Amino acid sequence: EVQLVESGGGLVQAGGSLRLSCKASGFTFGDYSIAWFRQAPGKEREGVSAISTVDGKTYYSDSVKGRFTFSRDIAENTAYLQMNRLRPEDTAIYYCAAERYGLGTSEANEYDYWGQGTQVTVKS
Repeated sequence: EVQLVESGGGLVQAGGSLRLSCKASGFTFGDYSIAWFRQAPGKEREGVSAISTVDGKTYYSDSVKGRFTFSRDIAENTAYLQMNRLRPEDTAIYYCAAERYGLGTSEANEYDYWGQGTQVTVKS
């Protein structure tokens, strides 16, 4: 059974940091592009960061570039999103997603598997 389980969300003051984890099981982790998306109330799901299985390059949205860092540990089947200098507008449910042999895009409909999400709330 394929599973993606996010953790690490919580409540933090503006300017603080959080590290999200995405633990994968049921598939060959290294064969899949992994992405982080977020969805705030009343807004569309937004691609935040992703890594390509083709060239290993990492994508960041303009809104998080320079503040968020994506990494993954293939041996542990886990992806991470280090979020620094958090802002109230970063408040959202954060999801990880996986796409087999993916290019690491921000297009949600390209991803095959999704986690249940973890809430991040940033207080001003």
